[in-house]
Amino acid sequence: MYKVFIDGKQGSTGLRIYERIVGAADITLLTLSEAERKDPQARKEKLLEADISFLCLPDDAAREAVSFVEGGGARIIDASSAHRTGHGFAYGFPELSAAHRVKIEYGMRTAVPGCHASGYIALVYPLVNAGALGKDALLSVTSLTGYSGGGKKMINEYWEDDRADIYDSPRHYAPGQTHKHLPEMLSYTGLTAAPVMNPIVADFYAGMLVSVPLHVRQLQNISSLGALQAIYENHYAGQEMVRVLPANAHSGFIHAGALAGKDYMEVFFCGNDERITLYARYDNLGKGSSGAALQCMNIMLGRPETEGLAL
Repeated sequence: MYKVFIDGKQGSTGLRIYERIVGAADITLLTLSEAERKDPQARKEKLLEADISFLCLPDDAAREAVSFVEGGGARIIDASSAHRTGHGFAYGFPELSAAHRVKIEYGMRTAVPGCHASGYIALVYPLVNAGALGKDALLSVTSLTGYSGGGKKMINEYWEDDRADIYDSPRHYAPGQTHKHLPEMLSYTGLTAAPVMNPIVADFYAGMLVSVPLHVRQLQNISSLGALQAIYENHYAGQEMVRVLPANAHSGFIHAGALAGKDYMEVFFCGNDERITLYARYDNLGKGSSGAALQCMNIMLGRPETEGLAL
C-alpha cells in the first residue's frame, strides 16, 4: 500500500486527483480535518508520513510545503508553477525524452507542467531536438482554454446566474506578455526566446487547443510535410499519453473541448507546403494538470503508467 497525501484537495486540480485515486486498491489517502488543513505542523506531518504528496496550492503555499520537508525523504509532485524551472525538480513531461522520464522515475521532486506550456512544448521540443527548427526561431502561440483552468473563482464567475455579458464571448488575457507559463516555455524547448503568447479563455468548462503557426521555410532539413510528420511520429512512438494524428486530419472546425475528461494529448498539424499550424489538443485538467500529475505519480511509484487515467 502506498500512502498518498493531497495538500490542497479543495481546488479543481486537487479534487480531480482525489476522485481518481480515492478507490484505488493500492493507495491509502492521508487526509486532514477542516481545522487542520491550514495548520503548518499538521501539513508537515502528513507530507513526511506519505510515500508521495501532491501540492495543489498557490505558489507561495507550495514553496512553504517544500520547505517543511527539506532534507527529508518526502517525495513531492507540485502542481503549482513554483518549481517548474531551476529548482531541482524534474519536469513532469516524460514524453519529452528518456532523460526526462528517468528524472521523474528516480527523483524526489517533480513539477507538473503548466497547462498552456504543455501543448507548446509538446509541439516545439521535437522540432528543435531533431534540428528542424533553429534555436533562434521566433514563434507565437495561441492557447484556447476552458474556464476551469482559472480555478474556483473563475468557475464561479462563469456559473453565476446573473453573470455579466463579458463572459459570453472568448477573452484574451495576460496581454502584457507576462504569463506565468512563459519561463517554462523558454526553458524546455531549447529555444533562445520565449514565444509571443496569446492565451484565450472561453465559455466552456474543460478542454484546451494550443496552436503554433509556421511558415514552412522556417523549418530546416524538411523536404516535405511527410518528413515533418515523421519527426512527430518518431518522437512520440510508443507513448500512450501523446498521440500523433495524420497531417491535415482536420479540414474544418477544430473543437477545443473534444478531449474534455480524457488524460491524453493529440498532436497534429494542418496546412500546405507554404504555411502550417501545429496543434496540441487535450484537457486542461487532464494532460494539462491532474492527469499529468497522476501519470507522474505512477511513474515515481512504479505503477502502470496509465493506471487510473482516462484514455
